[in-house]
Amino acid sequence: IFQKWVNREISNFDYLIQLNTMAGRTYNDLAQYPVFPWILRDYTSEELDLNNPAVFRDLSKPIGVVNEKNAKTVKDKYENFEDPLGMIDKFHYGTHYSNAAGVMHYLIRVEPFTTLHIQLQSGRFDCADRQFHSIPATWQALMDNPNDVKELIPEFFYFPEFLENQNGFNLGQLQISKEVVNDVVLPKWAHSPEDFIYKHRKALESEYVSAHLHEWIDLIFGYKQRGPAAVEALNVFYYCTYEGAVDLDALTDEKERKALEGMINNFGQTPCQL
Repeated sequence: IFQKWVNREISNFDYLIQLNTMAGRTYNDLAQYPVFPWILRDYTSEELDLNNPAVFRDLSKPIGVVNEKNAKTVKDKYENFEDPLGMIDKFHYGTHYSNAAGVMHYLIRVEPFTTLHIQLQSGRFDCADRQFHSIPATWQALMDNPNDVKELIPEFFYFPEFLENQNGFNLGQLQISKEVVNDVVLPKWAHSPEDFIYKHRKALESEYVSAHLHEWIDLIFGYKQRGPAAVEALNVFYYCTYEGAVDLDALTDEKERKALEGMINNFGQTPCQL
């Protein structure tokens, strides 16, 4: 499959889906949902110029430090972290780029994710300001906040319906602007959800991404996922998110085991290293 991708016999989209599958990711498990990268950083221009490298996100960096300003905070957090019990390894991020809540966050407008989100929020929608209401605003929040490290899901490249509130759910209104949360606000360069998907998919298959996608793959599935290379790349996550970090079978205390299982499910999981 790698050879096929290098020879451009399969698309970037297909290659990412295959890697996700090989690393144990599946649409059937929200805690291990397929993970895709943010690939653009221009959500404000009237036109999207895919021949300009400046419109693309730096794929060699974890999303939490794509904004250079966050790198120092993230580094300091890692270097100054000490667990008094000596159980928890140092980490750069206490959250994860892929978890169940994040999938529901993006897919809140379509069932069954709407119902799952409501269950997660104890029977109601989360407050409007925390909803996924705008692609440009979501990107801006990532750039401003090193603790928000959500990557994308595959739907961003083929499923326009998730950007529309076709079911007319009452998602509330934003506190400051009083704007009602309805369809997702798109970048200026997208004239409709279909247009967004078309251009976004085109961006994924662009020359720039084809030449740099392996850098992101190294972070998520490859050698920069753990160990010294991960430390250097500012790519270390909370210990519970790694495969084999916790031996659940060895836990005799049922309560402790349940708590850890819940934590792993909600925290997100790092894919198996390929």
